[in-house]
Amino acid sequence: MPRLKTNHYRNRALLDLANGASCAICGAQDGTVVAAHSNQSRHGKGAGIKAEDCYTAALCHSCHSRIDQGGLARAIAENLFDAAVRRTLAQYIGTGKVMIDDETIKELWSSGKLTVMK
Repeated sequence: MPRLKTNHYRNRALLDLANGASCAICGAQDGTVVAAHSNQSRHGKGAGIKAEDCYTAALCHSCHSRIDQGGLARAIAENLFDAAVRRTLAQYIGTGKVMIDDETIKELWSSGKLTVMK
C-alpha cells in the first residue's frame, strides 16, 4: 500500500534565520551555525524526508554532529534537540527576527499550550 504524501511545512526564510545566529546548545557564533532539522518521526522525519522546517534548531557543526551521530542515547539526543528548538525560537523572538502578535500570545496562554514551569 503506498504511503500518502503529507504537506510538510517549508519556510526558506525561517531556515535562513540561522545564518549569523548563536548555537542554541553551546552559544557558538563560529560561522558553522545552520538550521538543523529534527530527526524525530513525530516532527515529520521519514526515509529521505526532512522534518518540517518549524522543527529546526540553530546548531553549530559540532553540536549538530553530536546530536546526529555523537553516540548519545536516543532519549538524551531528542531532549537536547527539543530544548534547542525552543531556545532557537526564543533567540529569534528576542532579537526581533520573529514577531508574535498579541492575539496569538493570548491564545497560546489561554489554550494551555504555554505553561509556567516550576
